Amino acid sequence: MTKNPHQPELTSLNALIDSNSLFKNGDVVFILHKGEQYTLRRTRNGKLILNK
Repeated sequence: MTKNPHQPELTSLNALIDSNSLFKNGDVVFILHKGEQYTLRRTRNGKLILNK
């Protein structure tokens, strides 16, 4: 397997999640973090926007 220099190495403390699995039901994901709700949106251009 060839190592990609632009992708960080994963350790047991890191997880790599494909964005397609997050956005399989639409372009918005709601995240609850420490009792606060965040919205992660995927734009038409494929960029990600995180708002509190």
